[in-house]
Amino acid sequence: MSGINSIDLGRLTDDIKAWGRALGFQQVGISDIDLHQHEAPLQQWLDNGYHGEMNFMAAHGMKRARPDELLPGTVRVISVRMDYLPPDASFARNLKNDQHAYISRYALGRDYHKVLRKRLKQLGQKIESALADTQYRPFVDSAPVLEHAIAEKAGLGWTGKHSLTINREAGSWFFLGELFINLPLPVDEPVEEGCGSCTACLTMCPTGAIVAPYQVDARKCISYLTIEYDGIIPESLRPLMGNRIYGCDDCQLVCPWNRYASVTTEEDFMPRKQLHGQSLLTLFSWTESQFLANTEGSPIRRIGFEKWQRNLAVAMGNAGFSQALVDALEQALPTSSALVRPHIEWALLRHQPDARGGSRHTARLARIVEKGLPRDA
Repeated sequence: MSGINSIDLGRLTDDIKAWGRALGFQQVGISDIDLHQHEAPLQQWLDNGYHGEMNFMAAHGMKRARPDELLPGTVRVISVRMDYLPPDASFARNLKNDQHAYISRYALGRDYHKVLRKRLKQLGQKIESALADTQYRPFVDSAPVLEHAIAEKAGLGWTGKHSLTINREAGSWFFLGELFINLPLPVDEPVEEGCGSCTACLTMCPTGAIVAPYQVDARKCISYLTIEYDGIIPESLRPLMGNRIYGCDDCQLVCPWNRYASVTTEEDFMPRKQLHGQSLLTLFSWTESQFLANTEGSPIRRIGFEKWQRNLAVAMGNAGFSQALVDALEQALPTSSALVRPHIEWALLRHQPDARGGSRHTARLARIVEKGLPRDA
């Protein structure tokens, strides 16, 4: 390509990393596009059916592990990290109070897809201004990209046994994004794996979704059940979901490396008061128009109002007895949809005397979290 011989790629790489940090990324790494070692494990994961009803995971075949098939001309991937843990995460407080809704930490602020994609596009424009023949495309969890494998190869961290990326200085409370690019930039080296013999994430997973180190069966995962899954949640899994209505952080909450997690200063990732620490009753009382208004610009909006009600009904069934909860469920039942109704009926049955016991898992997790998380989390 013209112009490539007239520029110092090492110097450009240094500039790219500096530009990335100026745009709010805490770390920028560069990898090549050879991900062939991930193809067989990916195919086995798909063959096992661990992707559940996420048909998009299988739709693109091995393109996920072949960046140059997704964007022809790609020779490098710029991988970025952006921290999202706020100063006051209130994890233990919300998990311990079964009358409150637990929403995964990453979803309480602005939709990260929009935030990271905008910054990655700006980074691409910066590179293009330095070298006119640059071709690039940003990706943020919205295309067939093996983001954790790329982040590992780019030196951002290692893949933990829960399948997320872990960084020694930052734990795992961060988003990843990628910029596919046609420049043969110098690549970074992977870091040493740091999980060792620890199995905290496997043993603490509420539903046993981490079926083996580095293998997650999405069909059991609370994040999948509350976000990706469109159907009726299996009754055997409902009691294990507790008050988690959107996503699940348990495997990260118990990870020892998150004691070193950095707190973000990114305003977009600060918790929205209408979502954070709210009671199940308050959220269940929302109309569809209120749901849309209160989740505008949030990743939560994409699950839709029906799944929102479904998830809340399960959490209400897991909550301690409250006449107000029972009244709200009974009032909603006659007009509930075919998706929501079975979960409301189940929740009402759960509030009958002696229908169930307490959640030892949530109590144990809360104790671990209070001892392990940094600052006011």
